[in-house]
Amino acid sequence: MPRNLILAALLLLTACGTATPDTSTPLHADLIPYLTSTPSPTFALAPEVIFADTPLPTPTPFTYIVKSGDTLGAIAEQFHIPLDALMAANPNVSPNAMSVGQKLLIPADINNPSGEPTATPAPFAITQVQCYPTADGGLWCFALARNDSGSALDNLSARISLLSSDGKLVTAQTAITPLNRIPPRSSMPLTVFFPAPLPADVTPRVQTLSAFALAEDDPRYIPVTLIGLTTLIAEDGRTARVSGQATLSATEKPASTVWVAAVTYDSSGRVSGFRRWEWSGQLEAFGSLPFDFAVSGFGADLTRVEVFAEARP
Repeated sequence: MPRNLILAALLLLTACGTATPDTSTPLHADLIPYLTSTPSPTFALAPEVIFADTPLPTPTPFTYIVKSGDTLGAIAEQFHIPLDALMAANPNVSPNAMSVGQKLLIPADINNPSGEPTATPAPFAITQVQCYPTADGGLWCFALARNDSGSALDNLSARISLLSSDGKLVTAQTAITPLNRIPPRSSMPLTVFFPAPLPADVTPRVQTLSAFALAEDDPRYIPVTLIGLTTLIAEDGRTARVSGQATLSATEKPASTVWVAAVTYDSSGRVSGFRRWEWSGQLEAFGSLPFDFAVSGFGADLTRVEVFAEARP
């Protein structure tokens, strides 16, 4: 599978007005009010997880200027390098939101024989892995990442491999989170879509790749608070409506991008779906941005929704 598909499934389903996962079930009028603002509890399914216990390489790089339509996966394929090596060489680059004209460092030698400094991934835990088949034979997989540290993390990624019943590799892709930033002591799923055809009895395996600790004053992010956050869950347990306001704190720079991500859970605490709402424009300090969107989950047992926000200059 081409590497430029690594981010395509997420990006195609996270534009404004697109629900993830897609469902034909309408949002019912008789919704159950549900207020939510707290992090999810730990729910461990003992997934097969391989943790990156050595620093990811940051070899001697050269510069590449991002063009319209570029993705990290496509750039990695263009220069015949692993995506995780490209991400490790650019820890401050958000894979979800590269801009035209942005500079990337391309590793010239992924074995790093010259001993250049390496970026050490911050630790994070994978507490569960859930995969859901789609009507067309594809598979959505969610690996719930938990940030136990007192600092926010960004650029989390993990490789999810699908193994056949005899333990052979069927396919693998890199999963990323709906937002670039995970707050301290919070959980957010790493998500990836595997297109059909796939065997019916595949088993997921997860290998953590990257995560980097953020300073509180990191200039790539603007503090944003969710006010009046309300989630209305439909009686059929398939959909929910999320509304509220994203409000900026004091900042010298306006926000040009605001994302709100909603993650759904079933009654057993398993991730069942997600959606990212996006806005672009100019929001000044202390400005508020109303949002109202629907999110759906696999199955008919949606009982809880967690909501996160991210703002960038």
